[in-house]
Amino acid sequence: MTEEIVVVPGDGIGQEVVPAAVEVLETVGSFAFVEAEAGDHVAEAGGDPLPEETYELAANADATLFGAAGESAADVILPLREAVGSFANVRPARAYPGVDALRPETDLVFVRENTEGVYAGIESEIAEGVTTLTRVITEDASRRIAEFGFEYAAENGYDDVTVAHKANVMRETDGQFLDACRAVADEGDHEYEEALMDALAMHLLLRPEEYGVVVCPNLAGDMLSDLAAGLVGGLGLLPSANVGPDNALFEPVHGSAPDIAGQGVANPCATILSAAMLLEHLGYGGKAADVRTAVESVLESGPRTPDLGGDATTADVTAAVVDRL
Repeated sequence: MTEEIVVVPGDGIGQEVVPAAVEVLETVGSFAFVEAEAGDHVAEAGGDPLPEETYELAANADATLFGAAGESAADVILPLREAVGSFANVRPARAYPGVDALRPETDLVFVRENTEGVYAGIESEIAEGVTTLTRVITEDASRRIAEFGFEYAAENGYDDVTVAHKANVMRETDGQFLDACRAVADEGDHEYEEALMDALAMHLLLRPEEYGVVVCPNLAGDMLSDLAAGLVGGLGLLPSANVGPDNALFEPVHGSAPDIAGQGVANPCATILSAAMLLEHLGYGGKAADVRTAVESVLESGPRTPDLGGDATTADVTAAVVDRL
C-alpha cells in the first residue's frame, strides 16, 4: 500500500524547504503526497490558521511533513502535534564534517515531553496587569517520555542519558517529573544522570561530548535544543520528529525566517533530514540512511547556502542531494 504523507509548507521559508524535502522523498520512494494549508497566510485570507481539513488530514495520514508558521505558530504547530497524538519531540543535534561548527564533537539528541508543561496553554488574567501561567506535569506523561528516552538511547547506540530538571526550585512539578524518570530507570535498570537544566546549558557548551540523549520537560527541551543548534552550525541543520503511538509529524526546528523568505537561499538540510526521520518512522531505515549520507556529503563538499558560508541557493543544495542519491 502506498503511504500517504500530508505536506504542510506553512509560512515563509517553509514554502521553499518543504518542496525540497518532497523532491528528495520522491527520489527514494513512491508516496502519495497531499498538500494542505496552514499559517499566517491562511489567517490573513480570512480563515483559521489551521483549517479543520488540515487537522483531519494530519490525524489520518501515515505521516505529516510541516515547514514553518509565523505569528500563528502556537495556533498551528501545537494542534498539529495533538492531531498526530505526539507525546515525544525528538531533536537530534549533530556536527557535520565540513561545517564550521562551534563544537564539532557534538552528537546530541533531545527527547522532549510534548504534551504539557507551560505549553499546555493554561494562561489567564486574574486582575488588571496580573497574568498567570499554569504549569502542568503529570506522572503518566513523565513516565511515558522517560520510557521513550531510555528506549531511544538503547536502540540508537547512545550510552549517556541525562534527565534535565529544575526540581530544586519547581519542587512539585519537576519533582514529579524527576521521580517518574527515576522509577522508570530503576524498573529497567537504566544508567543515567540527572542535571539541573540551567547548569546543563553551561556544560553542553563546554563539554558536549559528555552527553548523548537528554530527556527534558517541554520548555527545557525547546530551549536546550536551540542552544545546541549554536554548537553545530545553526538551526538550518536541526530536524525534528513529533512522535505519537501510531502517527508522527516531522518539521525543521527553525522558524519561518521572514528576513530571507522568498529569496531562494534558505538551507533545506534541516527539512531534508526531517524527511529522513519520516522515512525511518515509515519503516524505510535504509532509505533514511541514504538520505543522511547524501546530506552529509553535500555539507562536507558543498554546495552550501549563505547561512553556512556559501552562496548556493535552496535549489542548488537540493539538486546536489538528489544527485548523490
